[in-house]
Amino acid sequence: MLLELAWRNIWRNRKRTAILLVAVVIGIWSMIFLGALMRGIADQMVTNGIDTLTGHVAVQERGYHEDPAIENRIADPGPVRAVLEKNLPPGSRWTARVRVPAVVATARHSTGLTLVGIDPETEKTVSFLGKAMHSGRYLEEGDTGGILVGDALLERMETRIGHRLVLMSQDTGGEIASRSFTITGTFRGEMESTEKSFVFVNGKAAREMLKMGDAVSEFSVILPREGETEKVAALLRRKLAGESLDVLTWKERLPLVSAVLSLYDQFIFLWYVVVFVAMGFGLVNTILMAVFERMREFGLLKALGMRPRGIVGEVLMEALVILGIGAAAGNVLGILSVLALKTRGIDLSSVAAGSEYAGLGRAIFPSLAGTDLLLANAVVFVLGAVVSLYPAFRAARFTPVRALAKT
Repeated sequence: MLLELAWRNIWRNRKRTAILLVAVVIGIWSMIFLGALMRGIADQMVTNGIDTLTGHVAVQERGYHEDPAIENRIADPGPVRAVLEKNLPPGSRWTARVRVPAVVATARHSTGLTLVGIDPETEKTVSFLGKAMHSGRYLEEGDTGGILVGDALLERMETRIGHRLVLMSQDTGGEIASRSFTITGTFRGEMESTEKSFVFVNGKAAREMLKMGDAVSEFSVILPREGETEKVAALLRRKLAGESLDVLTWKERLPLVSAVLSLYDQFIFLWYVVVFVAMGFGLVNTILMAVFERMREFGLLKALGMRPRGIVGEVLMEALVILGIGAAAGNVLGILSVLALKTRGIDLSSVAAGSEYAGLGRAIFPSLAGTDLLLANAVVFVLGAVVSLYPAFRAARFTPVRALAKT
């Protein structure tokens, strides 16, 4: 009966109800869409950070994270290899790298960057490099004279594929080592800064150039599930307790990203509350106006024997019906908006230089999480019911004599 009464009452003033429904739909749409946009930004920051040579877990010589110099290398990588082969979850992937500061030069230009010596086969399964090749060819297993550079660096150095670059860095003896490499291919990163910051050569060539022997700078691990990161890191710390090594998670290596993720979660919830406060004022005002317009009706209902809780229930039912219709339309509109941008994203090419400071790539792809969707609807319905209590209680306090005397 309450549902039937509520349905009839909300359409007595169609214009007012329509305006309120539009406000509810826009409010819920903005909660879902902007929440998905913020979630997409956060997910992209994490993905870019992990793919850009960070991994879920890294094993490094103690002190390398603070000072990535050649002195802080893993001189004997054998024990680490054995632990990784035996203790990682099924589906995990890992690789060893040489990673040191260097200078790259041509006849006309030079710049500082990071020299990365890789195992070509394992590296392409662990980092962005496997899916970032843009032109030329990827490094081959026995190719000790080739080098991969980013598109942006190629343009900056005014060179091209097939030409040579000279790499210079400090070797294990403290001397300046240099070697010439031929550009075999270029890669394109999610961020232009990545293309300018790294060059890749075969790990064997890097170790020979730097006189490292079998030493490496780090081991990088990608897990099948990000949620296993802390568990696996704790296991590796126990297994490598006798070694002078650090086992670091991506959150420890990317503290800024971790802080931003926590801030985003709070911001999303705060945004939901702000949107609802604006929407709640309209809801309370509309229902309160309807209540005072129907004082005689409520007085008659009480004179016929309806208890105050029945009046409260009827007014709350009207609010919930409006919220239900608005939520349904807002959810559909929000989900469709996210799906429309999920494949092509929001292009940031025109502001790429600025977006890179936030760890973003050339596009933002909204990501709709089920928890965010449930939270948005819960905020609307729970707080909607709470703010509707005020006009409901006002309606329940009308006395039959006073209400029926109202003209």
